Amino acid sequence: MSCEMMEKSRAGVINPIFTCQPAGAQFASIGIEDCIGIVHGGQGCVMFVRLLISQHLKESFEIASSSVHEDGAVFGALDRVETAVDVLLMRYPHVKVVPIITTCSTEVIGDDIDGLITKLNNGLLKEKYAGREVHLIPVHTPSFVGSMIHGYDNAVRDFVKYFATRGEPNGKLNLLTGWVNPGDVTALKHLVAEMGIDATVLFEIEAFDSPLMPEGNHTSHGSTSIADLQGTANAIGTLALNRYEGAKAAKYLQEQFALPTIIGPTPIGIRNTDIFLKHLQTLTGKPIPPSLVRERGVALDALTDLVHMFLADKRVAIYGNPDLVLGLAEFCIDLEMKPKLLLLGDDNPFYEEDPRVQALRANVDWDMEIVTNADLWELENRVANEGLELDLILGHSKGRFTAIDQNIPMVRVGFPTYDRAGLYRHPVVGYAGAIWLAEQMANTLFTDMEYKKNKEWILNVW
Repeated sequence: MSCEMMEKSRAGVINPIFTCQPAGAQFASIGIEDCIGIVHGGQGCVMFVRLLISQHLKESFEIASSSVHEDGAVFGALDRVETAVDVLLMRYPHVKVVPIITTCSTEVIGDDIDGLITKLNNGLLKEKYAGREVHLIPVHTPSFVGSMIHGYDNAVRDFVKYFATRGEPNGKLNLLTGWVNPGDVTALKHLVAEMGIDATVLFEIEAFDSPLMPEGNHTSHGSTSIADLQGTANAIGTLALNRYEGAKAAKYLQEQFALPTIIGPTPIGIRNTDIFLKHLQTLTGKPIPPSLVRERGVALDALTDLVHMFLADKRVAIYGNPDLVLGLAEFCIDLEMKPKLLLLGDDNPFYEEDPRVQALRANVDWDMEIVTNADLWELENRVANEGLELDLILGHSKGRFTAIDQNIPMVRVGFPTYDRAGLYRHPVVGYAGAIWLAEQMANTLFTDMEYKKNKEWILNVW
């Protein structure tokens, strides 16, 4: 009985868990106010990612493409970027931030977007857009290495590195949320506000839960401003919630501006939310108020109603973004559940050093596998052909076929989720997220019991 970590042995990929680096950079860019990114590559590099994000958030937003074709892939396509920048600035007079996000094709052919940005700054912007504030930012995301997780992490670092400017202390805390939903941002801002902390949220995507107004709505956009990004250098400290989504930016601010910095753990569940509040207290000196103590108590009561009777010993498989997967695994263990299989969809060599992974390997006393560079066939094959018995699957919508084919109940969590309504609105972080997750898991098990016509003893009721 032990927790074993391994890499997928097959060379190919069947039903990937993640998509590529540019997708992560695009998701980061939509959180910035007055920002439209240009993805330097084929039009599909924007179209399919934009579709995925729109399906998940149920909102429309804007990202541009340099629309590289065959001739550009052979002879270079920097002229396409020049045209794209010009057209974008003409069409959208409010745009101030234009990240230029590379892709596999343009990285392979060696297009020098850094040099092109220097050329545009000294040419087009001075000649045609004189007096207008425009920031062209190179974001290198070659999609033949890494994953969307690396792309997100790199983009957040590049935005912070470009804008952060030393000035007067602003008394604010940098809060790097990682790849989360609008509901998560709302929950995090609530916890921070209850402690009386003024925070710069990177990135502020709460507005992607957009209203329909009488005057009409066409597109959604994030609300982290240029001033917010510039002020990150003058904060009292930085708290990054994830090791793999935002930690590079946190480390940059620590090294460049000597900001006190704490990275992780992701505040999923009671234990890690407690640690999150303690970290807020450490960085700001603010006390944890009675209101949050009561909120914690409400969450504990909700979980107590479920754990022993309904959730204990349930066998779970979890896949998705690494910080989310590890946070969910820790939460499930706290609920007396037994994660049997964790799938991490890239080959990050630092997973072995992750203290959460090390704790699982040291303390788990049942058979458990952590598979890196994994795909969803790892889940399908273990259930269909290798005898893995599961009571529940946690993961995004891409794994639903295994749940359907193998008749296993599933809770949708992570990115992308598009076959359930409104999940982007509900947090998985904080005390509210702990309640929502536990109740979702319990209700999914109840529904499955009814569907399979099982009697109450399946859920430890007598």
